Amino acid sequence: MTKARKDAPRRYIVDGAGQRVLVGLTSSETVEFERLDSPEGSLGGPSLLQEHLRLGQNNSDERWLELYLKHERAWSVWMAESRARSHSLCMLN
Repeated sequence: MTKARKDAPRRYIVDGAGQRVLVGLTSSETVEFERLDSPEGSLGGPSLLQEHLRLGQNNSDERWLELYLKHERAWSVWMAESRARSHSLCMLN
């Protein structure tokens, strides 16, 4: 559903438990998002899970969108805060 770009900023952080997560998502939500975001059949033939997801595609798409929007909103806040910190540091120098 999303394409990685070489110039795209890194959207992962390490949470308080030391887990690599997407900004704004929990570790379980990050795993779920990555599973929903990966192309079907990337592990070879379709699994029962993949077949279930294909049949319930609308629910999967809705959940992907829900997680993506949660991440995107948190990412926007995180980037704005990062820019404000950078600007503050520049003003001090």
